[in-house]
Amino acid sequence: MIKILLACSSGMSTSLLVQKMEAEAKERGIDAEIWAVAQDKAPEDMKKADVLLIGPQMRFMKKKFSVTADEVGIPLDVIDPVAYGRVDGKAVLDKALELTGKN
Repeated sequence: MIKILLACSSGMSTSLLVQKMEAEAKERGIDAEIWAVAQDKAPEDMKKADVLLIGPQMRFMKKKFSVTADEVGIPLDVIDPVAYGRVDGKAVLDKALELTGKN
């Protein structure tokens, strides 16, 4: 199972993206747990995740989140703004798999 955490400013704007990613994972037969949280909850949830993807509107938080990500040993990156805007679950799932080496 791959555990993918998405972080955004409130945890709400990524909910549709989570649904699209879950549908894509299911279609491919990938066992995945995907969830979104607000930025203040992300550091705690990172302890349960395999990868963190940050909403493009929060790219300024990448350096701060990197400290916790290094401590818990997970990769992180900012979600591509085009993929985010298009709610492209396939592209964002591919990025998460790439970061974890599970592609």
